[in-house]
Amino acid sequence: MLQAKARWNIGAADGNAAERLAEELNLPPIISRLLVVRGITDSTQAAHFLNGGTDQTYDPFLLDGMEQAVERIRKAIDTGEHIRIYGDYDADGVSSTTLMVHLLRQLGCTFDYYIPHRVHEGYGLNTAALDAAKEQGVGLIVTVDTGISAVKEIAHANALGIDVIVTDHHEPPEVLPEAYVLINPKKPGCPYPYKQLAGVGVALKLAQALLGRWPEELLEFAAIGTVADLMLLTDENRIIVKQGLERMRSTSNYGIRSLLEIAGIPVREVTSTHIGFALAPRINASGRLLSADTAVRLLTTTSEQEADQLAFELDQLNKERQRIVDEMAKQAVDMVEKRKASGGLPDAIVLAHEEWNVGVIGIVASKIVDRFYRPTIILGIDPETGMAKGSARSIAGFDMYRALTHCSDIMDHYGGHPMAAGMTLARAHLPELGLRLEQLAKEWLTPDDYIPQLDADLVCDFSDVTLESIGQLERLGPFGMGNPSPRFVFGDLALNDMRTMGKEQQHLKLSLRSAQDETAAAMDGVGFGKASLAEWISPSAQLEVLGELSINEWNGVRRPQIMIQDVRVPEIQLFDWRGAPKPEKKLAELCERLERPHAGQHSSLPAVIVFGEAIPAPLQSPSDRYTLWCADIHGRFRPANERAGLTALSEASDVFMYSLPQRMEQLHALAAEASSTQRYYAAFGGTEEDKQGSIMPGREMFKAVYGAVMALRPEAANRSAGGQVVQAIARRCALSPHLALFILDVFTELGLIEPEGEGYRVVPSSEKKDLSASLLYRSRSKRPDVEQELLYCSAKELRSKLLKGPGPNHSMMEEIV
Repeated sequence: MLQAKARWNIGAADGNAAERLAEELNLPPIISRLLVVRGITDSTQAAHFLNGGTDQTYDPFLLDGMEQAVERIRKAIDTGEHIRIYGDYDADGVSSTTLMVHLLRQLGCTFDYYIPHRVHEGYGLNTAALDAAKEQGVGLIVTVDTGISAVKEIAHANALGIDVIVTDHHEPPEVLPEAYVLINPKKPGCPYPYKQLAGVGVALKLAQALLGRWPEELLEFAAIGTVADLMLLTDENRIIVKQGLERMRSTSNYGIRSLLEIAGIPVREVTSTHIGFALAPRINASGRLLSADTAVRLLTTTSEQEADQLAFELDQLNKERQRIVDEMAKQAVDMVEKRKASGGLPDAIVLAHEEWNVGVIGIVASKIVDRFYRPTIILGIDPETGMAKGSARSIAGFDMYRALTHCSDIMDHYGGHPMAAGMTLARAHLPELGLRLEQLAKEWLTPDDYIPQLDADLVCDFSDVTLESIGQLERLGPFGMGNPSPRFVFGDLALNDMRTMGKEQQHLKLSLRSAQDETAAAMDGVGFGKASLAEWISPSAQLEVLGELSINEWNGVRRPQIMIQDVRVPEIQLFDWRGAPKPEKKLAELCERLERPHAGQHSSLPAVIVFGEAIPAPLQSPSDRYTLWCADIHGRFRPANERAGLTALSEASDVFMYSLPQRMEQLHALAAEASSTQRYYAAFGGTEEDKQGSIMPGREMFKAVYGAVMALRPEAANRSAGGQVVQAIARRCALSPHLALFILDVFTELGLIEPEGEGYRVVPSSEKKDLSASLLYRSRSKRPDVEQELLYCSAKELRSKLLKGPGPNHSMMEEIV
């Protein structure tokens, strides 16, 4: 078995509804099924979703305050008044500012823009920036992606005689600023029907109102900000991004073209995924590490040469951002692991450091949540002021904003929503913050809440997947928040091949086919960052994968592939390590792997099984890395090291079969005893006892040993193969100690001799005994058959023999009786 990293929530489509949609709209079955499973069952609704255009957008004047804003801006244009765009330093703020720059250029305004420095000024309006605006002759400020909470700052602007038009999309506070006008679809009483616009979406609606038409030329900037700010890609946002991407694929904007080129993305193939994972990080890097002005200049320049240079600078900043994030994330992981080792993984994680860059703490917080799946706050401490600035990321079930509200008395400032937040507080309050969050997590979360979840739309067969069907999936795009890329579960798969790839071999590549048809066509599966899975999957396993479908194109050949997000093996696995020259080396590798378990695995110490009474030399040294068990001829298991004495074989999740069974019934007894085992490892190495076990002693050998027992009268010795009595008998009879001990055990079983002290004595009897009456004798006579059966079968056959053979309570008991 292999447990999945996450709990899978798999959808199921209503077959009748899917058929009806497919018939009414002439849709491929996979599209109609996906629409139904996502709650779109009405043909009119489906048609709007698939084909909706500008006619599905809303009148910008439904936004409360839009009419006054348009009048005020037009007045400023007519009088030549100096307008200042006041933006934010993230990708939404940058794209909003960019959109307004292009708009005001069209309108012939006198204007400039201003974005505060993330570290030196922080988010939003500030009095120093407003004072500077007054000195520079600014009469009107238009905010984008900010301003809805700036009560004091806007009051200051009013006192300076500067009018402020706020365009924002964040949650309004209870007390609103007294701006000239506030435009926010979430503002109480605003009749605008769609509340999920990004900051750049609100700016786009302002542009639509000012131009009196749908501003197609500005849609590419609106698409960038909407995707980058993780807004729901539903309703009007879906139309904005869909049309924005179409515009971007033939863009004449030098900045976008240069940014796509340096990211290695063909302009005509750009998708919402490219925005989220290639463009947005580079745009954000500008505001995180230096000034967002670089990104705005890139997207507004009219010089191709300047665009190339600025795109290069952003790319370098992004690489530096990645380096800083990796370094901080490693430090954060080490801090959590240290805490975990000393007192267990905390229910909520709060980490702070003086040297951490506050521009990337949100990214680091996300990485810690991905690694440990705990509500997390990462803070950077200013050593001069003693103030800590933090960013929080949460998990389902833990409302981070609500939690911070419970801690408001120890914070100078906080804000956000259930899954992400920011805060500022004094360094001295950090321990208290950690304690309170842990207590809230204990109260609000259940053990199940700490298991991550993955949603899948449908269960599919490989027969459903073609290049054409994958191409059809694009009709459901653009994909993002609220409209994720379709995910599928493929089950009952077998491996043709498995390997790691990448510069650091950190990625996993699988060649998969139907387990029920060895001749079926294979499909590749790629798991980025999932190379560690390889050692947990047996090449003979049947597995299930959850992932997204894509097309891999290489040397002009296009093939379907699965982008793997999670893997599970629902059956008990067998790892075929037969033929390994030194089983103890494979055992050491197994112990090392189990000490660094794959996410989702809960492994006990491996149980090492020796079939026989003698412990092989490589296992005789004490070890606390595994439990050691010896199996007698009847399939009874006794603990053979200290760790085994403290547990039960039935608790082992991993069982390592060091030596070869002497009888098949021992193998079946192991399967019955090790009831919790998820993975078996068959080494079947050759112990000395195994090697001697292939020799079947003849009648003369039995006669010689019987005579030796009668002749020798030891006073104190050990009856093991290495004991003095057995050694003496072996020398007298010219046999190996293991062979001599076997003959002595057969005589003991038949009642011809019995232990006496540390030696043996002959039991007087006139009754003749047949050697075949001994179970030990019969088992050894069958040993070549056992070797043939277990050493020369396939891994699949070996697993079947282990798990599906006859139970021990039938065949062995019959022979014993």
